[in-house]
Amino acid sequence: MRSLFLLSFLSSFLLMGCASTRPIDANATKETEALFHNMAKLSKNHTLFGHQHATEYGHGWSGDENRSDVKSVTGSHPAVIGVDFSGFSGRSPEAIAEAREAVRKNVVDTYNRGGVTTVAWHFSNPVARGGFYWVDSLSLPAVRYIIPGGEAHGQYKEILNGIGAWAHSVKGADGKLAPVIFRPFHEFDGGWFWWGKPYASREEFISLWRFTVSYLRDSLDVHNFIYAFSPDNKFSTEAEFLERYPGDEWVDMVGMDNYGDMGRDRYAVDTAAAKLKIISDYAKKAGKLAAFTETGLESIPDTTWWTDTLLRTMKRADMQLAYVLVWRNDTRSPTHYYAPYPGQVSSPNFLKFYRDPYTLFEKDLNHIYRKKKFLGIF
Repeated sequence: MRSLFLLSFLSSFLLMGCASTRPIDANATKETEALFHNMAKLSKNHTLFGHQHATEYGHGWSGDENRSDVKSVTGSHPAVIGVDFSGFSGRSPEAIAEAREAVRKNVVDTYNRGGVTTVAWHFSNPVARGGFYWVDSLSLPAVRYIIPGGEAHGQYKEILNGIGAWAHSVKGADGKLAPVIFRPFHEFDGGWFWWGKPYASREEFISLWRFTVSYLRDSLDVHNFIYAFSPDNKFSTEAEFLERYPGDEWVDMVGMDNYGDMGRDRYAVDTAAAKLKIISDYAKKAGKLAAFTETGLESIPDTTWWTDTLLRTMKRADMQLAYVLVWRNDTRSPTHYYAPYPGQVSSPNFLKFYRDPYTLFEKDLNHIYRKKKFLGIF
């Protein structure tokens, strides 16, 4: 009887271990599966550092080859580069083609260097004016229009067709498709985007999420996406976090965007850490990756923010976070930036953050797209 119990326990343990090493797409490319597996492995002791639009532009510059503000300070690009599908719809065909090519090149360049890409989607409202934000006098609650049965569902499929075609175009120098972490409909628990909680029921949002994943994966044969679910920070329990969760079979990564607890509205390290712990614990339980999908402090006036706030938050409890990403450095604005540039007041502290063994940058990664040959970090 005891041996049967031990066998049953061991089988369950092994199954749990296997669950955390595969994405939801049974036909995921080998590189996508390896990225998922290796991020899970690294997150046990490290977190990859990411920066939105890091290599596209920075503080006072734009379009320079192989440049980022993070590299100018540390000597390495971020491990994770954030890009956006914002230009993939709502523009002229010529502008859409130009946007697709620019993002394609960025993703391929990052893949060729050994870095990781995450894709946000500031999706212009497909049925009304107002862009991706909700504007009271202009916007329409588009989710109900674009889900199956909605009057603009065909239009949404056409937009996804463009994303699918793009996904098949991101081939690296090795001839393989570059994997990306796709993070659609982020911060959906707020009211600032048209897909936000005030403008879509729980059922409508879940329908939108499931259709998006199913259409890309099953109809368009997109097999190089890892799907990330990331509300804002408006939760304090697991049940609240999962209120609009579409189900484990539809999500690879769970995360949150949190600026408010990290210095924008208040310094609340314990609160931010508790929310991250909820996410990390759920990821472990469900066989998912966890991440701090967006954060930062605009203009970084706090000279020790990197170690005393960000690093302290992520190390506060026993958590496994695949990556943390700070927002962009605007090329024109003198104040809208979230990563340091040479001479910025937090740069010395950022170097301490960079040198901490817990954080990983692009130079630290070693064969992250090879499961069998993965050597961890340099």
